[in-house]
Amino acid sequence: MTSSNYPHPLIAREGWPFIAAAIFLALIVQFTGGFCWAWPLWLLTLFVIQFFRDPPRPVPAEPLAVLSPADGRIVAIEPARDPWRDCDALKISVFMNVFNVHSNRSPIDGTVVARWYHPGKFLNAALDKASSENERNALHLRSDTGHELTCVQVAGLVARRILCYVEPGDRLARGQRYGFIRFGSRVDLYLPPESRPRVVFGEKVKATSTILAEFPAAEHEATP
Repeated sequence: MTSSNYPHPLIAREGWPFIAAAIFLALIVQFTGGFCWAWPLWLLTLFVIQFFRDPPRPVPAEPLAVLSPADGRIVAIEPARDPWRDCDALKISVFMNVFNVHSNRSPIDGTVVARWYHPGKFLNAALDKASSENERNALHLRSDTGHELTCVQVAGLVARRILCYVEPGDRLARGQRYGFIRFGSRVDLYLPPESRPRVVFGEKVKATSTILAEFPAAEHEATP
């Protein structure tokens, strides 16, 4: 494994306004009413800080590896139809609860081919129908090994904001931070159907450091 380049602070900048507001509110209550009234707000501040933590992670160097784009728990490993590229795929889904790191990171070295956004509902992201009914943002990625995949950020029951910082034509390195979803959500990956899963249903995974699957080797070998 190699160490990830990390140009971002350990507390995600998306959380700075929320953390500042929580600290300000806790200080006001403590100064006016004392710690007995302020301690729940200090607990809330600690929760907000842990939610927006964004630690560096080691990056596996295997060329055919597809890395997890998010922290969380595997809630789907199944053959599926990629609704964005209209092709057969292996779908792997990672559900993030409010205690997971919510920074989203690139699963591969490659290029952003297309980006789609679809408004929708805010159902519990652990449900299968969240993939087709919730608000979501999808990236069509082409890996340096010539493989195609779709990486989809899906909003959840509490999540109300999907953030994505890349556009078609942008280059991504594996483990590179490309987006964030606030307060509970999921990420769906649609891989070539011949890809080999490296995780099992219910397994807890970590963004970048967990290998979710391997691309089929034949396509890699055929790529000049």
